[in-house]
Amino acid sequence: MFDDERENQQQQKKNAFSSEALNTLIRRWKEGTFYEIIDDWKWIFSYSARYKGAILFYTLLGIFSTSMGLVSSVVSKYLIDIVTGYQFDRLPVLIAVMVGSTVFSLVFDSLISRLSTKLSIYINNDIQADIFDKIIDADWLKLSQYSNGDVLNRFNGDVSTVSGNAISWLPSIIITVYNFVATFVLILHYDVVMAVIAFASAPFMLLASRVLITRQREYNKKMREMSSQLMTFEAETFYNFDTIKSFGISGLYGRKMRGWQEKFKKVSLDYNLFSIKTNIFMSILGTLVQFLAFGYCLFRLWTGDITYGTMTLFMTQRSKLSSAFSSLVSIIPSFLNSSVSAHRIRELVQLPREVHIPEESEEMARAAAQGFEVRMTGVDFSYVEAQRVITHSDFVARPGEIVALVGPSGEGKTTLIRLILGLIRPESGEALLVGGDGSQVEINADTRRYFAYVPQGNTLLSGTVEENLRMVKEDATEEEIVQALKTACAWDFVQKLEGGIHGKLGERGRGISEGQAQRIAIARAVLRDAPVLLLDEATSALDVETERQVLRNIVRQNPNKTCIVTTHRPSVLGLCQRVYRVMETRVRELTEEESAKMVMDF
Repeated sequence: MFDDERENQQQQKKNAFSSEALNTLIRRWKEGTFYEIIDDWKWIFSYSARYKGAILFYTLLGIFSTSMGLVSSVVSKYLIDIVTGYQFDRLPVLIAVMVGSTVFSLVFDSLISRLSTKLSIYINNDIQADIFDKIIDADWLKLSQYSNGDVLNRFNGDVSTVSGNAISWLPSIIITVYNFVATFVLILHYDVVMAVIAFASAPFMLLASRVLITRQREYNKKMREMSSQLMTFEAETFYNFDTIKSFGISGLYGRKMRGWQEKFKKVSLDYNLFSIKTNIFMSILGTLVQFLAFGYCLFRLWTGDITYGTMTLFMTQRSKLSSAFSSLVSIIPSFLNSSVSAHRIRELVQLPREVHIPEESEEMARAAAQGFEVRMTGVDFSYVEAQRVITHSDFVARPGEIVALVGPSGEGKTTLIRLILGLIRPESGEALLVGGDGSQVEINADTRRYFAYVPQGNTLLSGTVEENLRMVKEDATEEEIVQALKTACAWDFVQKLEGGIHGKLGERGRGISEGQAQRIAIARAVLRDAPVLLLDEATSALDVETERQVLRNIVRQNPNKTCIVTTHRPSVLGLCQRVYRVMETRVRELTEEESAKMVMDF
């Protein structure tokens, strides 16, 4: 019985934040922002409603299991009374009832656990799938305001919090209230004074623990901050592993690691000492309350007012009543946590969608074989208001042409590529995709199917060469994959890999050179066989001869392909029909003389 009491004290300590959570609810009500919490929970219940039948069954199972537990406790009381009173004639029946109720309770507890887990997984998958679709289709500019780590944290951590409470919160309230009321009524039935002691002990413990809330929050905050700093250091170290080894500063980072460990150890041990002191304090309070109840029971037993069985029932149910009260109050922070997580998720879900023009974009497919012209007229664009990146600029790239974009870093070349891909939209002016038959459509998310893009840097994923290529064309044959590798001048080294196109590549193409990784990325774009090819510094790691051969192969394979490249290489400029310079927010076409001079300057 004392073991149960200690477990109950631990539960009460964990719920020490409940009073603070209640204060938060009251404050939000006074501030008039409580409706936001309600809106968050309406959103959560929109997912819960899909499983309302299972949730109702889950609630009924919980109530039945609680009832069986109470029956088992009452039967235990009579068993003790029979044994201590030597009334063995009723013993077999009571043993059968006790065993039966215990088995029933065990079975139903298992069913509840199983059902709760299944529903949580279903709802988690539903929310994640919906959010994933909305994130993928969110406006690029709005989504880019969130860091990747923040998006992942919301997508995994917050969704997990919401899904865990979406199916259990309302049933937990009903089951816990039923448990609390039924247990209190059971004790009240046998003794009014004992019911008062049992009822008063739980809130007394909760109020006593309020003094510990401030320090508890401070230590928790320190632990989270230190843990985040340590994880950041570890992630940055492993991401820049090659750089650290190249500079020969492994020893420095080893010392830094031990320094972070020392800091984390100090905070952890301080928190542990505080927890020990808190446990001692809470245990003393719990023991005092326990002795009060135990002393009252002994007095009643001594006066002959109760039996041994009744005393045992009082002590066990008093502990259960305190536990039920703590569980009931702990629902408040759970309610708030889920609301906060739901609000964070909704911020992503409610981001504006990309602009889609599906019907007009689909109609352009009939002109794809003739190639497309990319045309921009009078385009203005700013990421931040009053800080213009592109100013009243024109641009044209036609089928069969290689058109270059040149200019200093940070002047807007990549921004122009984003405009061409429809990731961002002009503030004024127009960006169009024009077919050979005169049809045209405003560049949008649906016109992206007509583009193949090779971005800057290493964009290969871990997996086989075949998997890296097939991601843009799932039904591609092995012959098509090999041909794309040949066009990108990648087949010579790929066929020598262990497994050929089935050979494994590490993360970011680990195991091959930067130039080889670029050629595989170009092969992926070639396999897509889109009318417009965008190469953003995509040949920077290739030698001049290979670079020229790759571009010739691409044009020869499809004479109607429109090829747009950003580059600093004179070898590329010599192959281009037109060159545009991006500088001081303006995009301007260079004359033949200016292009020739630029090649000479290189």
